[in-house]
Amino acid sequence: MCRRCSSARGSAPCETVGLDYVPSLLERARQRAAVERLDLRLDEGDVENLPFGDGAFDYVLSTFGVMFAPDQQRAARELARVCRAGGRIGLASWTPEGFVGQWFQLGARYAPPPGVRSPLVWGTEAGLRELLGDVGPMRLEKRLYVMRYASPRHWLDFFRANFGPVRRIFESLDEARQEDYAAEQLELLKRFNRSGDETLVLPGEYLEAIIDRK
Repeated sequence: MCRRCSSARGSAPCETVGLDYVPSLLERARQRAAVERLDLRLDEGDVENLPFGDGAFDYVLSTFGVMFAPDQQRAARELARVCRAGGRIGLASWTPEGFVGQWFQLGARYAPPPGVRSPLVWGTEAGLRELLGDVGPMRLEKRLYVMRYASPRHWLDFFRANFGPVRRIFESLDEARQEDYAAEQLELLKRFNRSGDETLVLPGEYLEAIIDRK
């Protein structure tokens, strides 16, 4: 999220504020910002209850973040609330039909999430219009984020060891089901792989949404 400096609106650098509810991720972001000499503020907080006043920001942005809020409607209301009239909301969310969306749906078959809507609602036009309502004109475009790994097996081993949701799914399964889950992931990777060789070039489709706040 950012707001322009009030002393020179339209020309001065913006004041940027980042938000997350995981302190360790905020600390890593502070380290990265220091290395790159970025001037930004990082706050701990929850997107379902943003610690900012109404209309506090000119721009409100989320890249594969807000889509994972358990209470989607409340999170959407909070985005709209802190964006001033005439400001802009920008979102990037994985689509259901892209690789990441298909991967999430595969994981949900092996470990159904308890009583929450799929985050992929944010990756559809119908879902965004339902969540954000008549906030303002909306422009949508599907884009690709390309991921590269040494091989499909490299990808699977990395995410099994390092990505919390995948680790938890594997840990919840018996040995036979773990093998089934791994095999289905490898088959999905094979279907989406665009490398043409033993490496992995994986296009992840996402929906870019730009909303001009009324």
